[in-house]
Amino acid sequence: MKHKIQTVCGFGCGSSLMLKMNVESIAKKHGIEIEAFCGDVGTCCSNDCDVIFISKELAERIQDRAKVPLVIFNNFMDKKEVEEKSLAYFDTIK
Repeated sequence: MKHKIQTVCGFGCGSSLMLKMNVESIAKKHGIEIEAFCGDVGTCCSNDCDVIFISKELAERIQDRAKVPLVIFNNFMDKKEVEEKSLAYFDTIK
């Protein structure tokens, strides 16, 4: 069963798409099957997923409503941070 990851940004089509592609690449590199999709901060809590990957600023807006775990990033553009936090999460689902 593929783990369903939602990457979230303000409108669901900018930085969340870049994060999605990076997370997919990291998962593939490490042999982990995932299904990733983009979402926006306004509707992400109602989308069906196993986890939400989100920026620190936006996480503060949804953390009290989220029904799934949040993986919070300080900087989506920091590939090292994205890889470290993605792999740490992947380790929890193995």
